[in-house]
Amino acid sequence: MQLRAAKEPLRLVELPVPAPARGQVLIRVSVCAVCRTDLHIVNGELSEPKLPLVIGHMIVGRVEAAGEGAQRFASGDRIGVPWLGYVDETCRFCRRGLENLCVNGRFTGYQVDGGYAEFCAADERFCFALPEGYDDLHAAPLLCAGLIGYRALRLAGDAERVGLYGFGDSAHIIAQVARYQGRRVFAFTSPGDTKKQQFARSLGAEWAGDSTTPPPEPLDAALIFAPVGALVPAALKTLDPGGVVVCAGIHMSDIPSFSYDLLWMERQIRSVANLTRRDGEELLEIAPRVPVRTEVHPYPLDQANTALDDLAHGRFEGAAVLTVA
Repeated sequence: MQLRAAKEPLRLVELPVPAPARGQVLIRVSVCAVCRTDLHIVNGELSEPKLPLVIGHMIVGRVEAAGEGAQRFASGDRIGVPWLGYVDETCRFCRRGLENLCVNGRFTGYQVDGGYAEFCAADERFCFALPEGYDDLHAAPLLCAGLIGYRALRLAGDAERVGLYGFGDSAHIIAQVARYQGRRVFAFTSPGDTKKQQFARSLGAEWAGDSTTPPPEPLDAALIFAPVGALVPAALKTLDPGGVVVCAGIHMSDIPSFSYDLLWMERQIRSVANLTRRDGEELLEIAPRVPVRTEVHPYPLDQANTALDDLAHGRFEGAAVLTVA
């Protein structure tokens, strides 16, 4: 399913099977989960995609072949491919352990063809072995929804009372991780969305309400997964002194102005950019111990446009996953 131009539907096309370059593996794709970032790319809100482009970056499949020098995985191994697709390992950020900010970084399903396809090629350095306890369908959402949620939770430090704004694919995974770590979870949804509030409670949230309603007590951190800038000042209002708002989306609408008193008392606002291999290794090690349960909604590959539209309009809880015959 290929994107030819922004704001156009994806098209079902025949492409040659990619040849793995040096250090790459060729993957026969089994499933690819659908991310809100995919929506931002299709809608033109992320402005530098490779076009034409095969989107998709929560890929599960099996190694079909290896390029020169690729030795991490054997033929037939089941692996996962995340958003981070390449870093140079030499720039000033990579040298500081911040490979997610690499000046020459490239991203799967954005500058590199991704997983809305039967085959893809990926740099073996940025592929993960997957926990055996998850089938392909339920492993896929861990590879971005889970990883970005995990990085956002890491950036919340030792926060005990954690608010989650936008209870979708990331929040439903990370709520479970937070509870496993002994944190208290408070979930915020769109006004009137009692179904998602009930879903949040079923995953361990001790309180769930809409984003306009203050929680029953101040929070130590608020993680914003919805791409809505107006939630930033709303989240700041919920924080105890010293608390942090973590914006976990790659794109967000403009943040409205707010009075300084909301930020006063050493409250913070910070963003999450991409992920690191450390994030992936840690989450995939902890997920089976929780154990994290992923809620998935499968769609055939040729219904990718429907899956994106359903995601945009909040028609399901959890994550959409494309199944590739």
